[in-house]
Amino acid sequence: MGRLEGKVAIITGAARGTGEITAHRFVEEGATVVLADILDEPGRAVAKELGDPATYETLDVTSEDDWQRVVQSTADRHGRVDVLVNNAAVLLMRVIEETSLQDFERVVSVNQTGTFLGIRAVVETMKAVGGGSIVNVSSVDGMSAKNGLAAYASSKWAVRGLTRVAALELGQFCIRVNTVCPEAGSAHMVAPYVPKGVDMEKALGSQQPVLAYQRERTIKDRIRDVSNMIVFLASDEAASCTGADFTVDGGNMAGKLMRKIPGS
Repeated sequence: MGRLEGKVAIITGAARGTGEITAHRFVEEGATVVLADILDEPGRAVAKELGDPATYETLDVTSEDDWQRVVQSTADRHGRVDVLVNNAAVLLMRVIEETSLQDFERVVSVNQTGTFLGIRAVVETMKAVGGGSIVNVSSVDGMSAKNGLAAYASSKWAVRGLTRVAALELGQFCIRVNTVCPEAGSAHMVAPYVPKGVDMEKALGSQQPVLAYQRERTIKDRIRDVSNMIVFLASDEAASCTGADFTVDGGNMAGKLMRKIPGS
């Protein structure tokens, strides 16, 4: 049996990137998966590739009506919702003085409000089956920060706070809530900010990795590490884990390795 055998999961932002790879891992581990996204064509293509264990639903994570529809249709079709992966996100890279209120609120609406709406939408369904697991995808930029990420970092820090409150409130119903904070994410999100002619792999891997073998690994390899952590948190192996951050960053948050001094 797989680690997620018998579980029904909703994964947002599942048409590509981390969501797509996570959907593949969930099916490999025996889960039934509802892929949710606003990118209908690629989302349906991923569901078709995954076969019978997967279905696709259009979901705008900022819409209360969409959340209600998707959770209800999942419960009607499969009888339960055991896992929610709040992965859908948007990125904005812009200095503060050039960030409009509209753009700032758009990022917060998807990354933060979308996560809140997802948590709220699945509570009753998870309570009805005796519990569940909610995994919210934040970022290393939700634990530290980089210039140009005022909106994105703000929203990802907020996801971590929301996770803790939800874990405290929902623990009494045996619903676990955790955050995954990766350094590797969808190349599609970053692509608009990478100059033409720049190799995407090199751009996303520009920070000198702490782990030497990371230098030889692709972005997809590193995203698979993230999806493996999500699988763990969704599984019964993580029965004692709630209200916590799980960093998947190759050691980058440990500090800065200073070159040409002892230990480097």
